[in-house]
Amino acid sequence: MDKLINDFSFGLFFWQALILVILILLLVKFAWKPIMESITAREEGIKNALLSAENAKREMENLQADNQRILNEARAERDAMLKEAREMKEKMIADSKNEAQEAGQKMIEQAKAAIESEKNAAMAELKSQVSSLSLSIAEKLLKEELSNKESQTKLVEKMLGDVKLN
Repeated sequence: MDKLINDFSFGLFFWQALILVILILLLVKFAWKPIMESITAREEGIKNALLSAENAKREMENLQADNQRILNEARAERDAMLKEAREMKEKMIADSKNEAQEAGQKMIEQAKAAIESEKNAAMAELKSQVSSLSLSIAEKLLKEELSNKESQTKLVEKMLGDVKLN
């Protein structure tokens, strides 16, 4: 360091200072402005990127809220459709049960009517057969009774006696 102080020359110092000032002026004129513009442009780019990121974040939150709302609406619609389907199923089952009951009741009534008509027909036929048999028996008895004169007289007297008693 002593050597530098002892060898100090004002001429060299002047020229070095002048060159430094010229270099600084040249840097200010030609390099400083483009460097500052690029730094400013970079700063603006970063600000724009941050704003874009913030906007994207807000938009994503809005989309998530919309998705959640749409999902909730879809769930509500699905629940409503399932409820409607259950109600339709229950109504169809109830209608089918009622129709089956009505059909069964009609069949029972038809069967009862058929049984009653068959019963009446059988009773009529039975009465017809009983009356035929009764007439046959009566005819045979009367032929036998009326075959002789004495039995005829007794029968007529008996009938006359029955008429008087009534």
